[in-house]
Amino acid sequence: MVKVREDQPRLFDGSVDLGAWLQRLQERVEIADSGKLQEACELARKAELQALQFRLGVSRAEDRDWPAGKGCFRTGLEMVEILADLKLDRDTLVAAVLYRAVRENKLCLAQVEEQFGKVVAKLIKDVQGMAAISTSHNPKRPTPNHHQGQLEKMRKMLVSIIDDVRVALIKLAERTCAIRAVRHAGKEKRQRVAREVFEIYAPLAHRLGIGYIKWELEDLSFRYLKPDDYKKIAKLLDGKRLERQRFIADVVETLKTELGEAGIACEVNGRVKHIYSIWRKMSRKNLDFSALYDIRAVRILTDRVRDCYAALGVVHSLWRHVPKEFDDYIATPKENGYRSLHTAVFGPEGKTVEVQIRTRDMHEEAELGVCSHWKYKGTDVNSRSDSYEAKLSWLRQVMEWHDDIEAGDGSSETWDPGVEPDRIYVFTKDGHVVDLPMRATPIDFAYSIHSEVGNRCRGAKVGGRIVPLNHQLKTGDQVEILTAAKAHPSRDWLNPELGYVATSRARTKITSWFKRQDREGNILEGQSQLEQALKRQSLQAADINKLAQSANFLSAEDLFAAIGGGDVKLHHVLSLAQKQLAPEPEKVFTLRTRAPQNQGSDSTINIDGVGNLLTHMAGCCQPVHGDPIVGYITVGRGVTIHRQDCNTAVALNRREPERLIEVNWGSEPTYSYPVDVMISAHDRPGLLRDITVVLANDKVNVLSMNTRVSKVDYLASILLTVEVPSLDNLERILSRVTQLPNVIDAVRHRTSD
Repeated sequence: MVKVREDQPRLFDGSVDLGAWLQRLQERVEIADSGKLQEACELARKAELQALQFRLGVSRAEDRDWPAGKGCFRTGLEMVEILADLKLDRDTLVAAVLYRAVRENKLCLAQVEEQFGKVVAKLIKDVQGMAAISTSHNPKRPTPNHHQGQLEKMRKMLVSIIDDVRVALIKLAERTCAIRAVRHAGKEKRQRVAREVFEIYAPLAHRLGIGYIKWELEDLSFRYLKPDDYKKIAKLLDGKRLERQRFIADVVETLKTELGEAGIACEVNGRVKHIYSIWRKMSRKNLDFSALYDIRAVRILTDRVRDCYAALGVVHSLWRHVPKEFDDYIATPKENGYRSLHTAVFGPEGKTVEVQIRTRDMHEEAELGVCSHWKYKGTDVNSRSDSYEAKLSWLRQVMEWHDDIEAGDGSSETWDPGVEPDRIYVFTKDGHVVDLPMRATPIDFAYSIHSEVGNRCRGAKVGGRIVPLNHQLKTGDQVEILTAAKAHPSRDWLNPELGYVATSRARTKITSWFKRQDREGNILEGQSQLEQALKRQSLQAADINKLAQSANFLSAEDLFAAIGGGDVKLHHVLSLAQKQLAPEPEKVFTLRTRAPQNQGSDSTINIDGVGNLLTHMAGCCQPVHGDPIVGYITVGRGVTIHRQDCNTAVALNRREPERLIEVNWGSEPTYSYPVDVMISAHDRPGLLRDITVVLANDKVNVLSMNTRVSKVDYLASILLTVEVPSLDNLERILSRVTQLPNVIDAVRHRTSD
């Protein structure tokens, strides 16, 4: 990479007078601090000339002809002209003029940051990252690892363009220059660039609502992808151009007169119809060119919305409108915010004319899209009072665009909200974007910001409202973390059943914090957690010392410390406790069986040695996925599945040990199994409602409920039969119910005890 020396004399490409160019640019748009932009232009030119010197091996590049075609310097100027029309800020224009020089390794990003600041450097870096969308869109992906790498790049790219819309705008300008420049390139390159622009960047321009860029990208792409169709329509348009222009001029003059007499202040002019849209309508509706009603089109611009409807009345009073060819996008705007009235009428000589009617503000929005209301103040994108609302709208547009290109349909204009991504994108209080996995919580968000923010977290707000720390975030949420100087992580955060943490980063940071604390505190916390969990599962009879040995710890204290520090999961210890209390089966067979009764197809229970047998779950102990189990061969009813610690199974083992066989759970749970749960609580209004809300949030089906309340001490005993898929789910439900106000405990009710 060539690093530009600041002491090098200024070199100029004689064909570009920067001073005159900047003056013409400022006549069109106002540019704050144009001196910085001129400095960037000179740096880009020096970088290109110095690279040319290096390549040609001559001392003065200006002694040789400027290379054919547009170099990075001229492309940069062209990008600035496109973005200036979008009324963007100085930093965006500076980044645009330098982007190609950095991308082509003619200029160091570090030098850009040193000379123009971090904002400009970050814009250029993020625009470079948008290349991920092109490579991930390529159907030829060599390996799964490559695919995962592209997904990660895509994720980072989406975050950067969601966080700052200017990144997408610079890329759009660059691709517009690219599709313009391939006119004289070979056929293969023309089609490659055209397909990328058509499938990726034209839909982005549509989602941004930038009409004039969208039309240009679609027309030029169409020209290279379907040259015969393009030439045919272009020839048809050109063949009757003079006649059409005369006709439109007459319609415009008539409308100006009638609207003026009606007292409607407006501007009327003819509207260019784009070749791709003509071809698309002909293909979609199977129409001939002569049957299209909107080849002849005019646009009426008014000052007020009510004038739009008044103008519509004048148009319809002049000419009869074409049936079913009226759309009110003012009352019902398009998804990208487009607003206008569209109608078609049988105009003079019976020829159809399309008429668009909108206010001048609506027209600016249609042409400039998001740029018409995304106003920057200096370099602070988030200085606007409506930054969250604007970014939320922009976030939705980006996700819709991403859906479009993933669907592989460059012309798609809809987004299926039922498609749930594997990532969510949430906003900080200042409007910056943070990406997280699905089911992430405010604690995950806090640790993604900074470890100390997570460690000192004591509460969270989503959309300005206080939420629980295990609240699951969704795309578009604005999250604020409440901290306190003396706050610290809770060990409950590490309990997977309570759903406080979804990311490995947050879990690792919390575990690390507890490891730095005293061992005595971890021992006490771990002992408390284990005792409560054993009680909930009715496993108090387990020998703690033997459990520690089974888990490969030297003592019970070591086991408690590991649980308290987050190194050992409770469900693993519970499984060991069940095995400790269960009898050992004496015979081993192997086979794959059918599903439990009323559960559908194949089950997740494996039995070895005998062919397919009918299986069903024992009602006495109600085993669920994750329980240590044993099978009992019945007479004529197949195999009954018991928990290994079931009293009935223990009795059968004494009487008929030859009919007990070893069974185990196979794959992940695919069915739900009935389990009895006993809840003890101090009675209060709303108790049952709170319990059922917890169950509903976990999508737990309640099969039966029996409640008794003592009139002496007002203690409530609630026996529930619920359906759960696994032991982990059951433990999570019991933990959450136990945390409800007035609940004493919630335990698994073992009917065989």
